[in-house]
Amino acid sequence: MKKTFVLIIFIGIFYVFISDALAKNLTIPNDAIRIRIIPNSNSAFDQDIKRKVRDKIEITMYDLLKNVDNSEEAQKIIVDNLELVDRDVKKILNEENYDKGYKINFGKNYFPEKEYKGVRYEEGYYESLLITLGKGEGDNWWCVLFPPLCLIEGEENTEVEYKSFVMEILDKYFDN
Repeated sequence: MKKTFVLIIFIGIFYVFISDALAKNLTIPNDAIRIRIIPNSNSAFDQDIKRKVRDKIEITMYDLLKNVDNSEEAQKIIVDNLELVDRDVKKILNEENYDKGYKINFGKNYFPEKEYKGVRYEEGYYESLLITLGKGEGDNWWCVLFPPLCLIEGEENTEVEYKSFVMEILDKYFDN
């Protein structure tokens, strides 16, 4: 009984430290470059178009930025490839018979406040790639291009296995 109590206390303390460390890892560096895609509206069609554009641009950006070491180099690569981004967006919109137009902007763009996994991200103007579809009045999607906090998902055939240290301890002591 005493071992179980000590183990539960240990797990509680461990979770407090781990959750604090994870929250700190979710902060966005000051020199980060973001991406934001704003759909025309919240209709199912417009949201679907947003996801299709996002999926394609994630892969394109991952391929372009996967070996980049600093934000200046990332900015140059993005600027040098805005025509590629434009072609990718135009191709998807043509395939989907989307005729509401779009705009692409790279520079300081507005981001609203957002809370994600218990971390609050301040509203403000951030260096970013902004893709606005149609009137840009729908719920947006955004992430960080550099460092590539969201682009890991853009690489195909990536397998990630998550393990819980705490669950391994619990399995060890309670499954025997």
